[in-house]
Parts: sequence; structure tokens; C-alpha cells
Amino acid sequence: MPDTRRLAWRDRLYRFDMRYLPYLMIAPFFLLFAVFGLFPLLFNGVVALRNYELDDPTLPYWAGLDNFTRLAGDEDFWNALYNTFGIFLLSSLPQLLLALVLASLLNRRLRAQTWWRVGVLLPYVTPIVASTMVFSVFFSRDFGLANWLLGPFGGGDAPIDWRADKLHSWIAVATMVNWKWIGYNALLYLAAMQSIPRDVYEAAAIDGAGPWKQLWRITVPMIQPVVVFTVVLSTIGGLQLFTEPMLFDLNAQAATGGPNGEWQTIAQLIYKVGWKDLNLGYAAAMSWALFLIILVIAGINTWLTSRLSGGRT
Repeated sequence: MPDTRRLAWRDRLYRFDMRYLPYLMIAPFFLLFAVFGLFPLLFNGVVALRNYELDDPTLPYWAGLDNFTRLAGDEDFWNALYNTFGIFLLSSLPQLLLALVLASLLNRRLRAQTWWRVGVLLPYVTPIVASTMVFSVFFSRDFGLANWLLGPFGGGDAPIDWRADKLHSWIAVATMVNWKWIGYNALLYLAAMQSIPRDVYEAAAIDGAGPWKQLWRITVPMIQPVVVFTVVLSTIGGLQLFTEPMLFDLNAQAATGGPNGEWQTIAQLIYKVGWKDLNLGYAAAMSWALFLIILVIAGINTWLTSRLSGGRT
């Protein structure tokens, strides 16, 4: 009888270990996500439907869809959206292309190979505030190193004011983003490239394929999942850009992105509306609009990347 009870107890313990223990092991993640991820998202949706102005508590409690319909005629919102997409295109496309090329170079036999691979990650581990402040001085109109470097190409006679118009300010902010993330993406690509058999490249070389054709015909299709991952990651980060344009402004506290909003992003505008203008309801509506835009653009980019990289095989 004791042996039967012991066997039954072991059987119940085994079933518990196989059926329920895995869920208990991953439960902390879902609890943290529910508290710090899902709840703020849902609460933000409720706030977006309210008249939540801290400086005017007498407004009606519910606003319905008024905060969302207001976005359609808000020039500041469309200007910020235009700036966000402009900076996103100037940063994400060159960033990922240069990361691919850099990873391809690092995948070859080089002297001090480990030092090169660690070196490309240094911009990523540099504090973003520190690097942005350095670039802010780098793109100074009168004493900036950028204009000095452009001097031999005709930029010395009329120094560029990098904060005076959209295009130059976009280039400056995109340069900050690219500098930080090219090395990070290159190491992701490099890790994926390590799994590609060398025999594939040797066979391609025998057939007359050069390094450039090998990169686009062999490497990119075979690391497609990682390429898609970096595209989605850069899309989310690029459309949420905040720190670089914020600190590039000489009057960063205003969060205007220049005197006339030349490089103000959606994230900056949300901060300004919520914490400067104290209109949390309208800021929440902007946040949800940005969330939906990111979902759509990330989906489109994922589909295009899958089609383009897969179609090269």
C-alpha cells in the first residue's frame, strides 16, 4: 500500500512538472507585461477618449472621438509626421545597407578581427545623450567640424546652418541615428552570416560571382529572418525618434524641433502637447495614432523585405 501511494504521488508530481511548471516559469514575464505594458496601453486608450487637460478641469469628462478627429486638421501633427518619415528614410535605409556591407567585410579574414568586431559596437554602448551632445556641436554652423570637413567641396564660403531648414536638419539627426545603430545591426547580420556554409561561397566564386553578387544573391536571402527583424526594429525605433531631435535643438525644453518645427518628430510633439501644453487627452490620441502608423509601416516593410530578399534566391 505505501508503494502504491508513493507511485501515485510521483505520478501527480510528474504531471504537475510537465503540465503546469512551464507556465509558472514564464508567468513572471506575462505579469510584468500586463502591469507595465498592457495596462498602460489600455489606460492610454481611455485617456485618448477624454478631455484630460490639466489646466482646465471644468471640461466634460468624455470627449469621444474628438481628439482623433482633431488630428486631421492639425498642421503641427502633419508637419511632425512629415519630419518623422523624412528622418526615418534618411536613417533606416542607409543604416541597414551600410550594416550589411560592414557585416560582409567583418565576415572575411581580417587582421585583429576581434578588435574590429568589438570596435563597431562602441557607438552603440556610448550613452545616447553624450553622443547626441557631441554631434550637436559637430553640426554647429560657425565652429562645427561638419562644415570644416565640407570646406574643400565648396562649403567653406557659405557655412551650412544645419538647423535652418528641414533637409539639413534631417541629415544631421539621421547621421546621429546611423552612427549609433549601424554597428549594432552589422553584428546581428554578422552573427547570421556565420551560419552560412563556406562551400556556398566557394561554389559561387567558381561560377564567377564576385563579392557584391554573393552578398545580394546568397547572403541576404539566407539571412532573411534577421534582415526582417532589423527592418521591423529600425521601423519602430525610427518612427519613435525622440532623444536625438530633442537634444539637437538649442532650446530643447521647448520640444519644438527648431524655430518653425523643422525637425520636430511625432514623439517630440506628443511630449510637448502632453507635458508642456498639459493636454494629456490629445497627447494620448497622438500616441495611439503613432502606434497604428507604426503597425502599418512595420507590416508593409516586413512584407516588402520578405519579397525582395526572398526573390533574390
